[in-house]
Amino acid sequence: QMRLVESGGGSVQRGESLRLSCAASGFTLGGYAIGWFRQAPGKEREGILCISARDGNTYSFDSVKGRFTISRDMSKNTVYLQMNNLKPEDTAVYYCARTTIRCSGEVGDYFTWGPGTQVTVSS
Repeated sequence: QMRLVESGGGSVQRGESLRLSCAASGFTLGGYAIGWFRQAPGKEREGILCISARDGNTYSFDSVKGRFTISRDMSKNTVYLQMNNLKPEDTAVYYCARTTIRCSGEVGDYFTWGPGTQVTVSS
């Protein structure tokens, strides 16, 4: 069974950092691009960053202005989202999702989703 599970969310203060993890099982990262998304209350889900399958190139789909970075550890079959200088407007449920080899900023192009992890940033 192909699964993604996010972890690492929590409650932090403005300016602090968090690193989210997305653990994949049932498939290898080398065959699929992985994207990070977020959904704030009352808003649509939006793409943040994506890492492509074969070459590991990264793509930004949201104006996080360099505060967030995506990386992966192939040996652990895990993708990470490093979030620095967090702001209250970053409060959302964060999801990772799987698409084909190439990255896409469209939610509809992703076909395996994790359950999400909550990030709350207070001022």
